[in-house]
Amino acid sequence: MEPFGVFEDEEELNHRIVVLKKLSNLVKEWIVEVGENKNLQSSVTSSFGGKIFTFGSYRLGVHTKGADIDALCVAPRHVERSDFFQSFFDKLKRQDGVRNLRAVEDAYVPVIKFEFDSIEIDLVFARLALQSISDNLDLRDDSRLRSLDIRCIRSLNGCRVTDEILHLVPNKENFRLTLRAIKLWAKRRGIYSNVLGFLGGVSWAMLVARTCQLYPNALASTLVHKFFLIFSKWEWPNPVLLKQPEESNLNLPIWDPRVNPSDRNHLMPIITPAYPQQNSTYNVSTSTRAVMVEEFKQGLMVVDEILQGKLEWSKLLEPPNFFQKYKHYIVLIASSSTEEHHLEWVGLVESKIRVLVGNLERNEFITIAHVNPQSFPGTKEQYKESSYISMWFLGIIFKKAENAESVNIDLTYDIQSFTDTVYRQANNINMLKGGMKIEATHVKKKQLHYYLPTDFLQRRKKSMPDIGQNACGIVLKRASVDEGCSDRNADAGTQYTAAPPFNRMAELGSTSALKETGRSAALQRTTVFTSREKPSNVIRALLPVQQASFPVIGSRLGSTVAMEVAPSQSACSISTVVGQNVIPPIIAPISTYSPQHLNAVTSIISKNASPHKRSHSPCSEECFKRLKDVEKGIHEDSLSVPATDTLRSQRLSSKELPDSSSPIPASSVRVIKNSIRLTLNR
Repeated sequence: MEPFGVFEDEEELNHRIVVLKKLSNLVKEWIVEVGENKNLQSSVTSSFGGKIFTFGSYRLGVHTKGADIDALCVAPRHVERSDFFQSFFDKLKRQDGVRNLRAVEDAYVPVIKFEFDSIEIDLVFARLALQSISDNLDLRDDSRLRSLDIRCIRSLNGCRVTDEILHLVPNKENFRLTLRAIKLWAKRRGIYSNVLGFLGGVSWAMLVARTCQLYPNALASTLVHKFFLIFSKWEWPNPVLLKQPEESNLNLPIWDPRVNPSDRNHLMPIITPAYPQQNSTYNVSTSTRAVMVEEFKQGLMVVDEILQGKLEWSKLLEPPNFFQKYKHYIVLIASSSTEEHHLEWVGLVESKIRVLVGNLERNEFITIAHVNPQSFPGTKEQYKESSYISMWFLGIIFKKAENAESVNIDLTYDIQSFTDTVYRQANNINMLKGGMKIEATHVKKKQLHYYLPTDFLQRRKKSMPDIGQNACGIVLKRASVDEGCSDRNADAGTQYTAAPPFNRMAELGSTSALKETGRSAALQRTTVFTSREKPSNVIRALLPVQQASFPVIGSRLGSTVAMEVAPSQSACSISTVVGQNVIPPIIAPISTYSPQHLNAVTSIISKNASPHKRSHSPCSEECFKRLKDVEKGIHEDSLSVPATDTLRSQRLSSKELPDSSSPIPASSVRVIKNSIRLTLNR
């Protein structure tokens, strides 16, 4: 598969080996230094050892050019986690060739991220209950988990799962070739992102591994077809298992919906094979699952045509036309004043975008909230306000207005609760700095050229696939969500003629999803009036909150707006100042697309619809309630720490950061809650 361009040449592979060797030597030196600082006998410090393990795509043998390396530092019992994030972090900081060093100690799996001689590395830490770490240590042994804290178990899980996957596939080379093809397809189609609610690398690996188990003698081209055949027809939420869970006397929490009520809420469970078994897809939402299922069906249609000799393999890798699929979008914008702050800020914001997706899905008027994993730089106008800007786009499908000429939709609470969550967590981990802002606004498709280059939008429009074009696009349709789903699955018994060579897919190259340079979205609360097509601008009034700023929405850029919450007899009263730029009422457009695809998507939605849809959107006359936890709908991983806040009994705990229940930062200047509202006509 060399023509794909996803393989590194021998020089690049050797460079990775050299970098990992340097890192291993640094770890061993550091472990000796820690022992000496703790006054351990010099006769034993030299035998402490220490080892670097790799996992993820590099360990599986499917990494691409420029990909990072997921690595695990294993240390003996005298080394504490605090040593790793302090003394080893300082040692890395002094090392020549180390750049962009940052620690994420409060993450679900604590990690140090850095570049070492131009190779990106994500390094996690585990401390074993051993006096020394030998070079032939086997992490697949369950006894290694004994007496470990939960963070060490999570850190070890990556290596243990990767090794178990390789152990369970019947033919490693066919598995690797197929996995490379599927990962490239998923990235090209915009459904490769665990943090945003799609599937990450380990989940795709397990789906391909399961396909290999079912067809142990099949070649890669056949396995690609079988992959789409199996998972386009899979009856979710039935779990995907590579092996039956094994009993253990370690009594660690595992994924088991019979015992754990929260596990029953998982929409697309793919269970890791190593103990303790976990669901690798707890981030998947109703919208992201619907998008992925339709991509599986579309992929099956294309591969059927390929195997009949009607299409080339390159057709499978054509990117989707995200900016042509929807009539309505929400633009999320993250901005900050320095590059270092921006790296941290967009990482946090991106990790919470799925919270916004969950909020929107629970709105009774929204059927689909589809986030595009690719982030984009800001426009020239935006860079006049901030030095570093990143944007994401969410495509929105609204329900049909039933029994009414029009329906007023208020997205204010959905978006405000998301932005409040981001600010609150940034404050909790002392990340909130001056210039860090998030903004959000609703735009129509015709307004996208204010945010993206016109030639880019036109180029994407011209590249629309001609196979299944009407079936593949999720579009706004004048239909209710309970309409029937048309069956578009290809007949499994189709007779195939000679297929073009599998490696012809190479011609599209290895272009993966663009690396995320920035992330997310601030609230743009703009009252809907009746005038022009240009989306309303946002003024970012700096509010002194621990040297940070909150966006205040609704006025022309560059203008000065004086804002103050008017004292009132009711604590619910909120005054808003609205600028001159406004968004017109949104008229539901007549879809120019075929109805079959939306029928399929909405049927999937209605089949597993969340029972927690809000019965109405909050209107501006209502007071803004003190924040509910916006992560209420996010499914709790069975290894996560339980929430300790007893005042909000219905909330599930946060995945990444356990203290999301803290209040948003207090300020001497109140944040004014403007509205994002729109009107849909029948």
